[in-house]
Amino acid sequence: MDTDRNGVRQYILDTAKPIILGKGFSAVGLNEVLSAADVPKGSFYHYFKSKELFGEALLDSYFDDYLTQLDALLSRPGHTAAERLMAYWQQWQESQVGDCVDGRCLAVKLGGEVSDLSEAMRIALHRGTDRVIDRLARCIGEGIADGSLGSHLDARQTAQTLYETWLGATLLSKFRHDRSSLDGAMAATRQWLQLPSDNHPSE
Repeated sequence: MDTDRNGVRQYILDTAKPIILGKGFSAVGLNEVLSAADVPKGSFYHYFKSKELFGEALLDSYFDDYLTQLDALLSRPGHTAAERLMAYWQQWQESQVGDCVDGRCLAVKLGGEVSDLSEAMRIALHRGTDRVIDRLARCIGEGIADGSLGSHLDARQTAQTLYETWLGATLLSKFRHDRSSLDGAMAATRQWLQLPSDNHPSE
């Protein structure tokens, strides 16, 4: 394994993420993760005292990476805040269709499964999603300030409502095996923000 000791913990988390995105948390045993990472069990328990704490760390790591990508997307120069915000929803929409699991939402995948089983993981999900909503609210506030979004909007309420809409739509897309709910979320988002349907953010 070409990873120094200080990187072993993150390497285990990075290796486990696509496995758990594909199968869920409960269905994946530690031996499967350890085998994929080529890490002995003793090393695993050096970094994670239990599978529950491993799950909490996995969620924290996922949201850290997600927020880094979100910050980059929402701060792109040369675009209005509304364009940056809509680029985020468009990226979300495209990442949730197709067969590749790497871009899938771990909050959707694990939310219903672990929230009643692990208080630590439930809190990690709550903490992470709140951080996402904070970023979205900030962008909406910038849109109100630059005039690309309406002054009637409440930035925090709008961010929370839209995020909840997209989480629900993503879950429904898993039930239906199609993108109809995501298309509906996009239409609802444009309606909520009072943006025309053909207002695509420029690349």
